[in-house]
Amino acid sequence: MTDETLLVGPFNRVEGDLEIRLTVSGGQVQTAQVNSPLFRGFERMLLGKSPTDALTLTPRICGICSISQSAAAARALCAAASGQPAPQGALVTQLLHAVENVADHLTHFNLFFMPDFTRPIYAGQPWHDEAVARFTAMKGSAIHAAVDARSKLLHITGLLAGKWPHTLAIQPGGVTRAPSPRDRVRIDLTLREFRRYLEQTLFGAPLEAFADLSTPDRLMAWETGDAGLFLRIAAVTGLADLGAGCGRFLSFGAYPGPEGCGFARGLWTADGLQGLDTDTIVEDLSHAWMLGDAVHPNRGDTIPDEDMQAPAYSWCKAPRLGGQIVETGALARQVVDGHPLARALAAGKAGVLARVAGRLLEIARTQILMERWVAAIDPAQPFMAPVTLPRSGAGEGLVEAARGALGHWLSIRDGRIDRYQIIAPTTWNFSPRDSAGTPGPVEAALEGAPVLPGEETPIAVQHIVRSFDPCMVCTVH
Repeated sequence: MTDETLLVGPFNRVEGDLEIRLTVSGGQVQTAQVNSPLFRGFERMLLGKSPTDALTLTPRICGICSISQSAAAARALCAAASGQPAPQGALVTQLLHAVENVADHLTHFNLFFMPDFTRPIYAGQPWHDEAVARFTAMKGSAIHAAVDARSKLLHITGLLAGKWPHTLAIQPGGVTRAPSPRDRVRIDLTLREFRRYLEQTLFGAPLEAFADLSTPDRLMAWETGDAGLFLRIAAVTGLADLGAGCGRFLSFGAYPGPEGCGFARGLWTADGLQGLDTDTIVEDLSHAWMLGDAVHPNRGDTIPDEDMQAPAYSWCKAPRLGGQIVETGALARQVVDGHPLARALAAGKAGVLARVAGRLLEIARTQILMERWVAAIDPAQPFMAPVTLPRSGAGEGLVEAARGALGHWLSIRDGRIDRYQIIAPTTWNFSPRDSAGTPGPVEAALEGAPVLPGEETPIAVQHIVRSFDPCMVCTVH
């Protein structure tokens, strides 16, 4: 049987450019090569600049996860100074970061992922008319409700951070604005209104009921809200068996604050929860259009290979943890944090269904965290601590963006940035092969995906790719 090659892309409803070359045989994907075709060079822009310029430039890597970049840069600078943010400042940073991540999850589910089920290929399915009414681009009632709820939720970032995106409110020592008692009441009311949307529309039931789901059977028995519609669709379309992951899940620890992380840090494998040693991270360049050696990001450079020589096929580097690929994202966070439903999903094939369910689970659990953090705000306390940057030093800033583990590695020499390296979540998930020929997580997940006769952009491939929620503009800096 002759192999067929498909070049899929650019993908619609994906942030940034993405191309995937598929080798297809017997109606299935045999191999996949994921190409991030946009080189941006932020890491090179930062060289020689004042260290604090990272707080201005790195948030502009992305317009939808800019607070994640800001938080990572602030943590890297704080670590270089051997400082600590004010506890209340760290608390507000947790809240700001969580608001952005929840807004991202809501956008992904309603605007990026679910519209695929309105396609004519699914016409005739008993749920198709409802999917069309709820999720048709620009027209669906669920989309309008989600955009309105998201807009109102982001008022919190305007109140605490001045603007969104690209705020300068998050600093190494905390945050620039101390909320007043009146601000705390306004934030609480905003979160109450957002909870109403979640409970009336997305879940159709109390958040705690969804957050307490503990088994895949109980998950699939959920019937209410748009989450229930998704689960009915997933059961019919086989999303549980589509796009199985590598079984290794990474989290840097989400929302570090005065009482620890909101969601835990660690590495989860088939052997259970492992300690996370970030010193074992290496960026492999063998299949990236980059020059240099495979090293830890604190010793790495970003030198593009302008000749774009084979066997490279992407601008994206291939980060590996202890020599292995890892999956990162909402599902990974919930698995590492020990949620029983997430762990049960991870014990299975952990494919498309598991990733989307992980985001829904995280929306419910993060809302509960945000309500707790708002109650802990004390306007009488300082929100900024003094932090003095050294003339020379180094720091690591690790956070969890909506799409997964985000790391900034900074070194300072003579008061200027000497090296700056960033590994974004999509860099982990959409990485190319490494020197051992091991495909990246998405490349591996695509193997075995069905391709129907005549499909040029296979629907199964789109479901798998979107289940990882790629943000390609964050991938190559």
